[in-house]
Amino acid sequence: MGQPVTLITTSSPRPGILRFELNRSLTGMGHVRYEMGDQIRADDPASELAKRLFDAGGVSAVHVYGSMVTVTLASSDFGDLETVIGGLYTYYLPGVEIPSDEELIAMVE
Repeated sequence: MGQPVTLITTSSPRPGILRFELNRSLTGMGHVRYEMGDQIRADDPASELAKRLFDAGGVSAVHVYGSMVTVTLASSDFGDLETVIGGLYTYYLPGVEIPSDEELIAMVE
């Protein structure tokens, strides 16, 4: 469940740079930049995406400006970044048991 993010991958004239144009804005009108090793404490969509991209491996920096995500690669051995980005708003992945209504109500009470 959730909403898949549609994206278009574009290349950059600079080697080691990938650009992804998304169908939704992650930062509104602002931009944020993350470097590998940064403490990412926020839980906004751009920060969550940066955490997931760094966890995928092979990424040294992430820059998010609205609906454009620019990824600087640390090596040629990087994960499936398109799947990571596309699954940003997918909450229940295959194999995850979805809680029943009773379980959800019990969590709130």
